Amino acid sequence: MRMRIAHALLRVTFRPFLNLYATLAESGPLRGDRAFRLANFADLLGKLLPAPRGTQRRLITFEKFRAEWLWHRADPGPDAVGRGAILYLHGGAFTTGGLNSHRRLAARIARASGVALLNVDYRQLPYGHPLDSVDDVVTAYEHILAQGFSPERIVFAGDSAGGGLTFAAALAARERGLPVPAAIAALAPYADLDSTRRAAHPNDKRDAMLSARATSVLASVGFARDGKLDPLWSPVNHDFTGMPPALIQVSNTEVVLSDAESLTDRYREANVPLTLQIWDNALHVFQFGADLLPEARTAIAEIGVFIRNALDDSNAQSTPTPLPLDRKLA
Repeated sequence: MRMRIAHALLRVTFRPFLNLYATLAESGPLRGDRAFRLANFADLLGKLLPAPRGTQRRLITFEKFRAEWLWHRADPGPDAVGRGAILYLHGGAFTTGGLNSHRRLAARIARASGVALLNVDYRQLPYGHPLDSVDDVVTAYEHILAQGFSPERIVFAGDSAGGGLTFAAALAARERGLPVPAAIAALAPYADLDSTRRAAHPNDKRDAMLSARATSVLASVGFARDGKLDPLWSPVNHDFTGMPPALIQVSNTEVVLSDAESLTDRYREANVPLTLQIWDNALHVFQFGADLLPEARTAIAEIGVFIRNALDDSNAQSTPTPLPLDRKLA
């Protein structure tokens, strides 16, 4: 009932606002970089959200971006390199998210998984293209490897834009000769920078928060170069041979279900294990609402189980079987 109420409220408030903002960013007074700079300030609101009790923090400054280690005081911290780690990539459509906005969600996932998590504040528009975001994530991954973590003990995780980045960064690591991580956990991944598939998907009219229109403006104004999008910027257009096992959580009503379905197709073609959980009538990245939504708490607990299994050498062979056998409706 709580989810249904939230779905109805956001559909008449947040979605119209986001569509209006997209229009202003495309042809209004906020066109281009103005809209993105304004959206960047949204992360400051995250300072109002305290981290869960018991959360420990350690800031790391890289040359072009920041990152923050998070772990619960009862769990091993980032110095326990043998226990494993999560590389977390926040969402926010490459414009709004950051360490503040996603600290609470990331810390919950770290606690559910029992290991330290590095939340990466990668470059976003207008200061960095998604290609720069991928470079920052790979740099953070190389840093973790240099600290002594083995790739078999590292999991990439992220939500929305960060969920898409988990796959893009793993592909980039593979192409650059780095070992891929042990697994990927993606929450409602935004993995196709071209909105053509989303516009044709029936969920474009059902999503309570996002629309193909909003994501298409983001692409045309922020991502495109000389008016064009390179298909290879989107992980859904790559060969996934050699990619790690993955978990995707997405709603049956949200527009990025199209992205999740495309990723599933790539995994099936490459014969790599993937679990696709489709949650009924859920909001985009509903896991944010864990304080109020029991479904969100259940979803985070399942992410924790997936990550712990991926990091547990004794359970290395217990990853899910490839789709369509392991498609779940939650």
